[in-house]
This record gives sequence, structure tokens and C-alpha cells, in this order.
Amino acid sequence: MDHSSNQILPLETLRAFDAAARTGSFSAAAEKLNLTHGAVSRQIAKLEDWLGLKVFERNARGVTLTIEGNRLHLRTTEAFALISVNSDRWVEPRGTAVVRLASIPSVSGLWLMPRMAVLENNPTKLRIVLDVDNRQADLADEGIDLSVRCGRGRIPGRVSVQLFEEQIFPIASPELAKEIGLGDPARLLKYPLINDSD
Repeated sequence: MDHSSNQILPLETLRAFDAAARTGSFSAAAEKLNLTHGAVSRQIAKLEDWLGLKVFERNARGVTLTIEGNRLHLRTTEAFALISVNSDRWVEPRGTAVVRLASIPSVSGLWLMPRMAVLENNPTKLRIVLDVDNRQADLADEGIDLSVRCGRGRIPGRVSVQLFEEQIFPIASPELAKEIGLGDPARLLKYPLINDSD
């Protein structure tokens, strides 16, 4: 079959292929997928035509995978498993409102976590999925609804709300503070500065 190199295999053919590979029978695959035997057979023929090779050997007892079919089945099994594992991120129980929230570790631990219980224990069945990471989340690509970050808050195309002011000041152990003493802040420059990674 003539197809461009950037096209993917037709997904409906892969479902039929996977079911037939697992059951060893077009009839059993048809029953599993709620299709007719002929529909599964046509999907497999379409797949083989698209690939330009045979994926099954037909015999009296059903079908068995060819070498190429085995290779394809390994890949489709991995792909379907990946889809299955990640689908729970997008599918939620009926009646549950889900908010996907990204936050940096310091804000999560010191400010957000004490407030989470109040949000999750309300009668509206709100479920919060929290992504704690130092990196800047891509809201659209990662399905994030809200992001709590430190900064000026001006992001094009986004609504920003200031939650609190941040105060930054140096701290030291009691021994080091005594050694430094009071006076001109420039004295601090000769001591090592340990930054918070957030």
C-alpha cells in the first residue's frame, strides 16, 4: 500500500491485530471486540496490505503470528500498555471534579499542603492531582489546570493571581552569626552563600 513515511498504522487495525494475536483466532478476536469474523479478517488484511507483509499464518485451528507478526505484537503490546497506564490521568470517576496542580517543592510543603485537606474534604468531590517539581510545567501540553510558582506573575496568555509576598533574607547558624556580628552588610560577601534550589 502507498502511504507516506509519517503516517502511523491505522489504529483500528492494531486493535484487531492485538485481539487476534492474544486469542489465536479471528473468531475469538471478533467476539472480544464485538465485531464480526469478517470485520476482523478485513482489518487484518488492511494491516498486512499497509505493512506489505504477512503478520499471521492461517491454519485449521486458527492463526499464529509470523516472525514479523511477533515483532509487531511486542511493540503493540508495549504501546497499548503505555496508553492504559496513562489513561487514568485523563479519565476520572463520574461526579469527581479534578484539578491538576503543579507547584515547586518549597511552596507545596510550606504553604499548599496545609490547605489541601480543606479543599479535598469539601462536599463537591474535588480531587487534586499534585505535581511537585522545580521545573516550569507546560500547562497546555501536560494537562495542568493551575500552577503555583515564584516570580513576577506576568505570563502571556495566562491569568496570574498573587498569593503572597516573598521575603528573602540571609540566615546563619548561631555560631556564624556571632562571628559575623553587626555592622556593614558588605561583610557578608566574604562568607559562602548557600542558595535554596527553589
